[in-house]
Amino acid sequence: MPSQTLPGEALRNIVPPIVLALVLILCWQGLHLATASGAISSPAATLARLVVLMGSGRFWLDVAETGTAFAWALALSIVLGIGLGVVLALLRPVGEVMEPILVTFYSLPKVTLYPLVLLIFGLGMPAKVAFGIMHGLVPITLLTRNAITQLKPVYLRTAKVMRLSAFEAVRSVVLPAIIPELVAGIRIGFSLSLLGVLIGEMFASKRGLGFTAVNAMGLGDLDTIMAIGLFLALFAVLANSGLLSLERAIRHRSAGR
Repeated sequence: MPSQTLPGEALRNIVPPIVLALVLILCWQGLHLATASGAISSPAATLARLVVLMGSGRFWLDVAETGTAFAWALALSIVLGIGLGVVLALLRPVGEVMEPILVTFYSLPKVTLYPLVLLIFGLGMPAKVAFGIMHGLVPITLLTRNAITQLKPVYLRTAKVMRLSAFEAVRSVVLPAIIPELVAGIRIGFSLSLLGVLIGEMFASKRGLGFTAVNAMGLGDLDTIMAIGLFLALFAVLANSGLLSLERAIRHRSAGR
């Protein structure tokens, strides 16, 4: 019996993404035809250009540059975001004051801060990392704070009964209890940090995929722009799907317990 049900479950999980991908490709081709090939390159031309780009060493140097900046931005966003979220949750009056300030800051278009970032960090890796952190830090901070403030009181009572210090309570009780929410925050911060790094490369860098895309815009190289966009979209979708699956597995395990 399990051997009959498992293939059916696998098929139900695989078919919807395939159908969605086919629909998106058809819509893409339709837009290409509707714009008379002047605004959007066709899926076939985009894929062909991406294959050519992936065969060049310069493309992978740009990928490495963007990947390095993104890794630093995401790591710092996670560490600083979780740390700040814990502090704001434990110091409730401070958290209630800071939350609207963080929300207001996050609602600002980050491009408006471009001159300030350049003045502080200059052109190069630090500016790109700063742009990534500016996008990814706030969501992780707010989700961490909200998860702790909504935590069941039994966890904090347990920490008191065990006479744990504040640090030990956070490390041993609070953070393990909110792991699903942390993964959800990291998943959101992942996409936003990548977006921030790409924006930083467009305005504050001389290398990377964002810089290459801006150069292609200046040259009117539509196929290259679309190919870079496709590469980034595939990476983001695959990574986000992996994190979403991890989040669901953790929530399922937590519910089972």
